[in-house]
Amino acid sequence: MDPAHADWAARLRAALVAADFTYETVAAALGEDAHRALGRNETLPGLRRTTSGSPLDTLVRLFLLQAPVTHEAAEGALPGLVDRLCNAGVLEQSVGEVAARLDCRPYEADDTDLWVVSDLTPGLDGAPVRVGAEHVLGISSASTSLAQLTMREPVGRALDLGTGCGVQALHLAGHAASVVATDVNPRALWMTRLNAALNEVDVDVRDGSFFDPVAGERFDLIATNPPFVISPATGERLVYRDSGLPGDRVVEHIVRTGPDHLTDGGWLQVLANWAIVEGRPWDERLGSWLRADCDALVVQRETLDPASYVELWLKDSGHHGGPDYAERYDTWLSWLEETGIEGVGFGWINVRLGGSGRHDLLEWPYDVEQPIGPAIHDWGEAVTTLARTSDDALLAAHPVVRPDVRQETLGAPGEADPEVIVLRQQRGFRRARTADTVEAGFVGASDGDLSTGQLLGALAGLLERDEADLRGTYLPVVRELVGDGFLDIEG
Repeated sequence: MDPAHADWAARLRAALVAADFTYETVAAALGEDAHRALGRNETLPGLRRTTSGSPLDTLVRLFLLQAPVTHEAAEGALPGLVDRLCNAGVLEQSVGEVAARLDCRPYEADDTDLWVVSDLTPGLDGAPVRVGAEHVLGISSASTSLAQLTMREPVGRALDLGTGCGVQALHLAGHAASVVATDVNPRALWMTRLNAALNEVDVDVRDGSFFDPVAGERFDLIATNPPFVISPATGERLVYRDSGLPGDRVVEHIVRTGPDHLTDGGWLQVLANWAIVEGRPWDERLGSWLRADCDALVVQRETLDPASYVELWLKDSGHHGGPDYAERYDTWLSWLEETGIEGVGFGWINVRLGGSGRHDLLEWPYDVEQPIGPAIHDWGEAVTTLARTSDDALLAAHPVVRPDVRQETLGAPGEADPEVIVLRQQRGFRRARTADTVEAGFVGASDGDLSTGQLLGALAGLLERDEADLRGTYLPVVRELVGDGFLDIEG
């Protein structure tokens, strides 16, 4: 049965709505302590909070806490649906009880209540983590990170590459005229179709590897969290995290070939791992993947040493503490050493086709505003503006300091002049930069009334500096301030 056309998907949605099974309502029903505990995969506090027998409590116990409920309670929460959901593999029933075989979880996206079906969360209450090769991951830190990274401006066509259970496709459907979702995992495609039907959105779901299902097609936006785990080729593969390609070749392939499937000005946004190879800076290596006909903003958010990386993913697959844990650990570490991988980077790759060819690669482990997508969009707009603005035009333009920028001064108490002046953003990347007297004075006076040339001329007179020299020195600084989001320019 194709869930995208199953009548029970509409009836299941109606039951979830009737029970008010939404993210906010469930969080309130659980309470802060039990909600946090569930985030740590502990269910007991939640079980203690959901004993009323109401449809809401029943659905929470059934799907989120993975606890069996009575047949009577299940029928009360899902009227006329229990047998159908059992036949579809969503539920299973024994004498007098009903249990979940899949997770159905409320999710809030862009102020819209959604529901996401996936495989059950493994490892609740300390149980062994056991996942099959075709396990379909649900809402995870990776999926929410990509959702926060993705820009939400209206677009014509969008592609969710490697859709999994379809979380990104549901987000994209909110601002794209049409959405295509692809995957190689049949279970993932089944669940994506179900989630599209459950949330009453149209998604074109296609089977195939990488860009094969969309050969010859172009998109305004491509979002992907590919199976990026860097692991030795031992023959084992969890489809949701292992690509089957060596090292970080899957990410390199997507970055190199993705622009072939973008419209002019279209964006490719990737959440990924990459290898940090001995003897070569990470930004130099990733920079070699980027095309000259594209703008790119690459942000390395975190780095892990090989041991920490291997431990992370062996725990993810449920091998931690198992009888072959040490052997697997040693095999993986040895492979990383032999291939010269001395660390693994994690972060964001944003590529826009048809730009000026500007490539910014940043090490940025600091706190940022979420969602970060608007800041990525602003970076792209600034790059476009600067590429079209000559030095003469920049001198004639009127700079305006962005409203979230604050100035901080540091110095000994009682001193007339600060030792250090810092300009700091409160939003977006929350960048900070030290400024000298000229730069601080320029930014402080940038209210749109005077042009860049007039401001630099006034500062030259005030500080008794040569105006031509000041312009030559600080016009590139003005470009940096615009590119990094401290200033906008008008005119």
